Amino acid sequence: MTAVFDTLVGNLMVPTILFFVLGLLAAFLRSDLSIPEGAAKFMSLYLLLAIGFKGGHSLAEHGVRSELLLAIAAGMALSFLIPFLAFLLLRVMTRLDATNAAAVAGHYGSISIVTFVAATSLLDLSGIAFDGYMVAVAASMEVPAILSALWIAARHSGPVATATVPARELFANGSVLLLTGAFVIGAVTQDKGMEMIAPFVVTPFVGILCLFLLDMGITAGRSLATNRHMLNAGLFSFGLVMPLAGAMLGWALGAVIGLQTGSVFLLMVLAASASYIAVPAAMRIALPKAEAGIYLTLSLGVTFPFNITVGLPLYLWLANFGT
Repeated sequence: MTAVFDTLVGNLMVPTILFFVLGLLAAFLRSDLSIPEGAAKFMSLYLLLAIGFKGGHSLAEHGVRSELLLAIAAGMALSFLIPFLAFLLLRVMTRLDATNAAAVAGHYGSISIVTFVAATSLLDLSGIAFDGYMVAVAASMEVPAILSALWIAARHSGPVATATVPARELFANGSVLLLTGAFVIGAVTQDKGMEMIAPFVVTPFVGILCLFLLDMGITAGRSLATNRHMLNAGLFSFGLVMPLAGAMLGWALGAVIGLQTGSVFLLMVLAASASYIAVPAAMRIALPKAEAGIYLTLSLGVTFPFNITVGLPLYLWLANFGT
């Protein structure tokens, strides 16, 4: 048991996670520490570009194989099915109406790209290899969750609860487009492209991620403080239980399809995370009657901090233990 604890603590004591904790602390202390909005936007774009490009380059090195298609299929299956489990848990654990429960469920079927980036950084710092195509898996896990949420809402709340979502809103989301576009560019340009921009996408990556997670810690802490009145015991418990349930599903599926340890860990992280960018934008259009304060507080104020501080070390230990 001591060895397990030491491993978890060791995985937690890395700069990226500790800067996120610093951001949370700053928010709870009501510090005036902040990151300018323009700088935060640049860091978001940089991280998406860097992780996408490096993933595409890694894919080019290893080639397109059946494992890639199998992993993408697994990711899409998780993204489509997890909202149904989330909806069931919400109806049992909370008093949310069907529309709000469906909106929340959609967030948990989708992914947090920041959590994914932090997870890849943790693997790099730990010296654990993973498949570059996991970036493509991440990009494939946005739309299925939204479609599931809309189906659940229509099934349980009636057609008046939903509005039509333009296909462009689903498939041309900026973060998804940049991530997949950079992935394709990295795959097409191969070693020559990596050699040209390595000083930009490799060397400063961890430092910029630390600053970004500092900003995310501040944002998450302030969101939690502002909207804490919306969190009763059932909702708060769901925000902690659901990522664990998703991670276990990702662990089981990753083991079944034969992913290596690092990739199993990333699939667990993707299944455990909750969206606070793409899905909220879609829900504002598709489910206008759903309370944004509820699903954003859960995904950004509860699940995101849990995953970054406790979840990532725990999932990495489980991935190592299981494989």
